[in-house]
Amino acid sequence: MADIDFTRRNKKPRLLSESERERLEEFADLIVYSSRYSDSDNEYRHVQLPKTMLKAIPKDYFDPSRGTLKLLWEDEWRGLGITQSLGWEHYEVHEPEPHILLFKRAINYQPPAATQ
Repeated sequence: MADIDFTRRNKKPRLLSESERERLEEFADLIVYSSRYSDSDNEYRHVQLPKTMLKAIPKDYFDPSRGTLKLLWEDEWRGLGITQSLGWEHYEVHEPEPHILLFKRAINYQPPAATQ
């Protein structure tokens, strides 16, 4: 997934504080997940956050030059209440509708084997 622009992410995951997480909990059941769709290399889905949720997300999760969320690390999007199976990468924000996050992963993705 080399085509993800990592300069649009925080340098490292910025985890939510307990109070930030509590503020966002009320929105978790309102997050909408699309069906999966695919091309020859990847499967995709989009996740629609409630528009009012954007106001509760910490400011440093946003890209001030675009006015949208930055591309989020997995720990960040999971912290917002987005739940998906392993392997999904947040690769884009739909700028006309900044509450819609675009995700992708390789077709036939297999999670790494657990080490013992």
